[in-house]
Amino acid sequence: MNKVSPHPDYPPEEGRYLRGNDFSPAAVVVILHKPAEEIPRDLESLVRAGIEAGAALSGTVQTENIGFEKIICNIIANPNIRYAILTGPESEGHLTGEAFKALLKNGVDDRKRIIGTDAPHPLLYNIPMEYIERFRAQVTCVDLQFKGTPETVKRAVWACYQESAVNFEGMELYDTGAFPGPPLSGRITGRILEPWKQPQNKEEKAAVDKMWDLINRLKKRSGQE
Repeated sequence: MNKVSPHPDYPPEEGRYLRGNDFSPAAVVVILHKPAEEIPRDLESLVRAGIEAGAALSGTVQTENIGFEKIICNIIANPNIRYAILTGPESEGHLTGEAFKALLKNGVDDRKRIIGTDAPHPLLYNIPMEYIERFRAQVTCVDLQFKGTPETVKRAVWACYQESAVNFEGMELYDTGAFPGPPLSGRITGRILEPWKQPQNKEEKAAVDKMWDLINRLKKRSGQE
């Protein structure tokens, strides 16, 4: 079984997750539908179950933009991770689960907007397209949304570890070994917290640039006077 060392910076992005076995083929993604300071105990138990079962990373995600970008950066820094076990409820305000599955299934358009989701702001504005495509090539989603319990999460991680394929929830799971590509440094390149407010095409960008040029000229003129 081919295993490799993660990138020296792994995991590069901070977040609400625990780090486990760096050579594990699985990461556990628990959808958080409450404020970060009010994480319910049942969701905490899912996170702990992932680590106890041997996951590489196990944590919560709340938003369909910055939250996903952090997950992508951390996973592509460790080629051993081949499965993302998605569990927990849905976040009504963000449709995080729907957007996560759509990302892996459909990818993004040329504006880095996730295709095929009704989530309000599914924009991965702060990372290169290379990161997104590497994530989609490297990881398969194991969908336990709405039906995840600590026991099912542990069984899912166990299934991902097997040398031969086993049936789990209708999927054939086994450890396929490390992704055949080097670990990427995977850091978020920007910190645009509201990407949906950014220009969405060349015309909008030109209008914004023109506005700022006028503002700067007015400021300069005012300073001279």
